[in-house]
Amino acid sequence: MGLNLLEKTELWVNNITLDNANLTVLAHTAADVLSLPRDKVLVVDVRPEHITLDILAKDIPVENITGKEKDLLEALGAIPGVNLTEETYIHSNGILGLLCMEGQDGAELSRKVDGMVDDIRSRIAKRAIIFPTGFELKQNLIEDTNTPFLRELLESNGYTAATGPIIQDDVYDVEGKLSEALSKAYGLIITTGGVGAEDKDKTVEGILRLDPEAATPYIVKFQQGTGRHVKDGVRIAVGSVGPSWMVAFPGPNDEVRAGAEVLLDCLRRGYDKESTARAIAGTLAKILQEKQMEFHHHHHNTKHEQED
Repeated sequence: MGLNLLEKTELWVNNITLDNANLTVLAHTAADVLSLPRDKVLVVDVRPEHITLDILAKDIPVENITGKEKDLLEALGAIPGVNLTEETYIHSNGILGLLCMEGQDGAELSRKVDGMVDDIRSRIAKRAIIFPTGFELKQNLIEDTNTPFLRELLESNGYTAATGPIIQDDVYDVEGKLSEALSKAYGLIITTGGVGAEDKDKTVEGILRLDPEAATPYIVKFQQGTGRHVKDGVRIAVGSVGPSWMVAFPGPNDEVRAGAEVLLDCLRRGYDKESTARAIAGTLAKILQEKQMEFHHHHHNTKHEQED
């Protein structure tokens, strides 16, 4: 049976010390014990009594990991410069925790695996993080009214909500900060701003780098090259990586409020990312149309007043 690791790919080896140990050998040894290609295991963090291994395989056969803690520790302890104690143990927040299960029969193991997967999914699903974007926030030119609203809304709907750092108007910064949020098992990652038609707007593009199949419907279209519009319209984005969702909202507060309510309704109903994106985009498109009509109406009345 193969298991999807649900993006929880880190193994922590605790109460371990190193003395001029070769990290490449350490990673290769772990890969050999887990019957994985050697390029699929990396040592990503080393601390005084702790190391972190990252498993780069998305899926892994259950027999490769179940009950392998003892074998893995023995193999690591045989490497020159690696020192273990009776207190050394392995820990993972995800499916890789099967390493520590021994003596399970097939039916019992299957039930535990199913329970672990469901538990991980449910815990991840209710962890949210909000990223505001833009230089105008970075330089304190404007107040961020979106993040406090979203945090309160999410928490009132059973989420734990964190605030991420402000994302710069740079596609690599978008990709980097969202990628880090994914690695930390946030199930709902929301950005506000940076979806416009100007060259500086990179949020949708950043999400597409992480999920090339993200749904990115337009909420308004322009003639490309008109004024400051280097793009042909304004799009939102709903993407996914493993069990985590990424959602890019526009910056105006009324649009964030409307879009967030639709998003939560879609999540409750179990919509897929395409249906969710269409529902949000439809609501936001109506708001923009109403704004446009109000602008034209105001402009028309002002013109007549001036003529009178």
